[in-house]
Amino acid sequence: MRARATTTPPGTAAPRDPAPARRTGVLLLLLSLAAAAACWLAFAWWLPSDSGRYQDYRAAGPCSSGALDRGDTDCLSTWQLTVEKTVDRTAGKESVHDATLTYRDSWRGTVHFNGSGPLLERLRPGDRVTATAWHGEIMTLAEDGVRQDTLEAPRDELQANAAVGVLAGLLAVQCLVFGAARLVRPLDHAPLTWEPYGRWLLFSAFGVCFGVGLPAAWAGLPWWTVPLAAVPLAAGAAFWFRLRLRRRTP
Repeated sequence: MRARATTTPPGTAAPRDPAPARRTGVLLLLLSLAAAAACWLAFAWWLPSDSGRYQDYRAAGPCSSGALDRGDTDCLSTWQLTVEKTVDRTAGKESVHDATLTYRDSWRGTVHFNGSGPLLERLRPGDRVTATAWHGEIMTLAEDGVRQDTLEAPRDELQANAAVGVLAGLLAVQCLVFGAARLVRPLDHAPLTWEPYGRWLLFSAFGVCFGVGLPAAWAGLPWWTVPLAAVPLAAGAAFWFRLRLRRRTP
């Protein structure tokens, strides 16, 4: 019986197929485009929109009687409301901080808070509170000089917007570089692989963005300090990881 011919000489490995790496490269490039779009939206639309809404709210003045008659919602209107009930509960991952309010017999609604204090924890059914409304939504409640913002109130927390935008930008760059490497060199794109370099870069991007964004928000720093600090830190981390990987390679 004649032996079957082989196309690969004995003792040599079969040539690898570059198609899977190229498919992964195309997928990474598509992810890079999506992340770049998210970065653009964060800085071109989301951040200016939140900033403009906050500035408009801060600049709004009390409504005149004529403005109320016209239904003008760009000013601040005040209403005396009655507390019907409150829900102030934190159990595990569930957190509910609500107050149900009524206005005479013509209106009933529920407002949501970020936490218990300083006002919600002391409210009881039947209490009278002063509500400040803007654009048809209740922004704050007050009673006896104690005031608490609802979740609808605009906040100067643009540092978080910037952190998300920078993170999207860093992910776009990483996906672009890793994807292009697989298209240009599908069979030899080291060290641009997930283990360990890609994983290190991904986790460092998250750590840098939120490690800069959260302290900037707590300290009240301008939002532009987030990309100003996060981008060089992320670049330095990528360079340091590359040196570390080179030292580990025999």
